[in-house]
Amino acid sequence: MNNQYEPPEIWTHDAENGGKWASINRPVSGATHEKVLPVGKHALQLYSMGTPNGQKVTIMLEELLALGKEAEYDAHMIKIAEGDQFSSGFVAINPNSKIPALVDRSVDNNAAIFESGSILVYLAEKYGVLLPTDGIKRVEVLNWLFWLHGSAPYLGGGFGHFYAYAPEKFEYPINRFTMEIKRQLDLLNKQFEKNEFIPEMN
Repeated sequence: MNNQYEPPEIWTHDAENGGKWASINRPVSGATHEKVLPVGKHALQLYSMGTPNGQKVTIMLEELLALGKEAEYDAHMIKIAEGDQFSSGFVAINPNSKIPALVDRSVDNNAAIFESGSILVYLAEKYGVLLPTDGIKRVEVLNWLFWLHGSAPYLGGGFGHFYAYAPEKFEYPINRFTMEIKRQLDLLNKQFEKNEFIPEMN
């Protein structure tokens, strides 16, 4: 008997086969329900959760505050396991329905910024710190910022999903993501042999 998975010629959504995250793993975009986002008292409104990706903007905002910048913010929990990211309010500021998202109410028409890399660049430029203005130094920082957002979450998320959350364990995807994670960690170790930070900005 052959138990090997055969991909269908026409794929259809099988919500029953999605494991723990089946309720939020869907093939269409847009809001699933009406819900207004909360708004606090500060100009910056952060909508996120303490996932590895969700923490990046919170860390940036705290660094800005430590540098004496007026970067006070209100943080609002978006419970992704409960589908908060598919509310009408959240989709209005991030049509991709992924955390984090930031609203800057200090600018005309309230700026909505999504994708953590975009938010980090926006905040660095808004406050004039943590991103060099010099051409090559700026490019070096952006190289590693885009590496972080292009490689690390995909690998960690891919490995974490197939290793911990997938309803069945399959050797190929677990090995594939494990080997690539090891390669990326080796890359980081080699960078840290030469630099205190990735990259050095001074």
